[in-house]
Amino acid sequence: MTQVRDTRYMQGNEAIAEGAFAAGARFFAGYPITPSSEIAEICSRRLLELGGVYMQMEDEIASMGAIIGASFAGVKAFTATSGPGFSLMQENIGLAIMTEMPCVIVNIQRSGPSTGLATKPAQADVMQARWGTHGDHAIIALCPTSVQDCYDLTITAFDYAERFRSPVVLLADEIVGHMRERVVLGAPTAQAATRRKPYDGEPGKYMPYLAGDDGVPSFAPPGLADLGRANSSMHDETGFANNTPDNATRVIRRLYDKVYRAAGEICLTREYMTGDCDVAVVSFGATARAARAAAMAAREEGIKAGCLTIVTMWPFPDVAVTRVCGRAKAIVVPEMNLGQVAGEVRRVSCGPRIVGVNKVNGEGIRPVEILEAIRGTLS
Repeated sequence: MTQVRDTRYMQGNEAIAEGAFAAGARFFAGYPITPSSEIAEICSRRLLELGGVYMQMEDEIASMGAIIGASFAGVKAFTATSGPGFSLMQENIGLAIMTEMPCVIVNIQRSGPSTGLATKPAQADVMQARWGTHGDHAIIALCPTSVQDCYDLTITAFDYAERFRSPVVLLADEIVGHMRERVVLGAPTAQAATRRKPYDGEPGKYMPYLAGDDGVPSFAPPGLADLGRANSSMHDETGFANNTPDNATRVIRRLYDKVYRAAGEICLTREYMTGDCDVAVVSFGATARAARAAAMAAREEGIKAGCLTIVTMWPFPDVAVTRVCGRAKAIVVPEMNLGQVAGEVRRVSCGPRIVGVNKVNGEGIRPVEILEAIRGTLS
């Protein structure tokens, strides 16, 4: 896909909308909610200019259902929400996983539970993104740390959604969503968003859930010679119900494996001064920026600190976290929740001491708070 570079000064939420348009999204359904509302507002104007469709729905349940329907019709579709809205979408996210309908769900996290601090930042939906819907399943979730990330990773989210025929969560936070920075649209770092694998078999022989070696079924757009089926119940390759134990095992394992077999490619991380670090700071989203500033300050004090930024939250980057944390004597995990990511780091890093820096008061984590934790690991 040829892209023209265009440098702008914009907000994270605006960059997400522009990233979706650049990825080819032409359908948005949503219910405005702080702090994601700018995405819906921009879509209400820009999608009309692009020949797309914007629908303001009655709630988030309907919003998620609408983008699944649009995806089934062959259109790249997305929605945007925040905490309570993300909770309402969970049942239909499960429907998208089971029916294998690619779509993107943007969650600009805010403080909770329930209404919580509606305009304040948080990073507390990490586990909801992974386990919010019921049943064994895989999910892909990406965490931007900058406005440029908002643009680039939105395109990547659509790319992953189409390639793996799966919903993908863009798990941002209020600070990144409302931050304003310089952004290069069409930058080389932005991957071209592919389309889902097309069906190229004999007309009339299409089976909507017959997967190849990669575990991903092909897709035949509706209205052509082939009859498509979408079934939320246990089904076989034809799309008709099949509740036998052998078939259920095969389907659940395929839905899981099609993502986790490609985890090495999907999992994105960034490292900063980790080669010789005694203290590794593992972070994501807006907190990663404070972590990097704290590591630089620690180095000025003679403490060998380094940063691992988690870009792909799910599948969790076990390999990168294990590698970096294996070099360190201690690990600091700052996050705007009570330790959701620290638990995952602890799962894969049995050796070093792990120290959390946690805030749930609606304020961001400052570099000095992380620096104090880094110093504390040496005492």
